[in-house]
Amino acid sequence: MMERIFRRLCMVGLVGLPLLAAVSSPARSDTPQFPTASAAGERCPGEVVVWVDPTTRVYYYRGQDRYGSTKQGAYMCQRDIKGSGFRPNRSGR
Repeated sequence: MMERIFRRLCMVGLVGLPLLAAVSSPARSDTPQFPTASAAGERCPGEVVVWVDPTTRVYYYRGQDRYGSTKQGAYMCQRDIKGSGFRPNRSGR
C-alpha cells in the first residue's frame, strides 16, 4: 500500500529519492533479541537493556508502562538497535 502511494507521488514529482530510502528500509532482523532482560544484560553488561516492540518499531526503557508487556517483543541491548529502524517511546511513560 505504502509503495503504491509512494510511486504515485513520485510520478507527479512530489517526492524525491532520499525519501525512498526512509520508506523502504526495514528494521534489521539480525539484531540479537532475548526472551528475558537478564539474558540481554549478559550480552551487554553495564549497558541499557530495552524492550522492543517490532510491530510499532518502538523501544521502552525499564520503568515505562510497556516495558516487557506488549504482546510481541523482545529484550535487546540499546546499542544493538541504534540504526536499525527503532525509535524510543515518545510519551515517556
